[in-house]
Amino acid sequence: MWFKNLIVLRLTEPFAITDNELEQCLQTKHFRPCGRVEHSTCGWTAPLGRQAQQLVHSSNGFMMLCARREEKIVPSSVINEIVAERVAEIEGGQGRQVRRKERQSIADEVILDLLPRAFTHSVRTFAYLDPKGGWLVIDAASAKKADELAALLRKSLESLPVVPPTTKQRPGAVMTGWLAGDSIPGDLTIEDECELRLPEEEGSIVRCKRQALFSPEIQSHLDAGKEVIKLALTWDDRLSFVLDEQLGIKRLKFLDILQEQADDVDSGDEAGRFDAEFSIMTLELARFLPRLLELFGGENTQQ
Repeated sequence: MWFKNLIVLRLTEPFAITDNELEQCLQTKHFRPCGRVEHSTCGWTAPLGRQAQQLVHSSNGFMMLCARREEKIVPSSVINEIVAERVAEIEGGQGRQVRRKERQSIADEVILDLLPRAFTHSVRTFAYLDPKGGWLVIDAASAKKADELAALLRKSLESLPVVPPTTKQRPGAVMTGWLAGDSIPGDLTIEDECELRLPEEEGSIVRCKRQALFSPEIQSHLDAGKEVIKLALTWDDRLSFVLDEQLGIKRLKFLDILQEQADDVDSGDEAGRFDAEFSIMTLELARFLPRLLELFGGENTQQ
């Protein structure tokens, strides 16, 4: 149970709900499959999988959650083909042109006809609450998935005061400085990948992979005014990741020292393995997230 991407939200008020109370709240939005004519549903499912019942998995004060979204798959090509056939029948039989509004109404009818027979696809999104540190940490690569989970949690709790964390210094400016020759923190290693962009709206973008980032070529881009918007980093020889200018983390890897800790735990079963990895991961991220903010001048609390 290692998260692969991080979107982190700051709890702006103390989170005083116990894991048992949280369990009861999540039960009100328990996942259910799509009905016959529903496009999608979203609700909470057990983090430990289908054989488990608990919607909250707790360890060391951290509370793991899992949202499941199910969606009916109705290919647009199929819809368009059927709509075109029905429009042709109307225009040929009645000798008139089908206008846009009527065409949309036909498309809606076609979708309703197809939904009961459509295949379904489901996706699980994991997250955990860190009440002591004041974090909601979501394993999501896109803001849309993170927003959906946060919205579901807000509905379940009836309130969820969270905001994206901000720092006193712009991450893009600081990361640009590192490549331009500023002092690099001792617990960071800059790897061989970055993305550069001109600050202007729709400015040109340069993507570099498997390239020495302190080469003259990269320096020429910086001299031309481009800023770092993504940078591959390793922290303390324990975590590697790609950090973006919004403090989003992609392609997160927990390195050998942490993997070995998990391997040393004699879990005995899948649930025990899950719990061991969850414990190691959350304790490590509890160390890392405050340090991440420090790298950019500390957290800006005057939001």
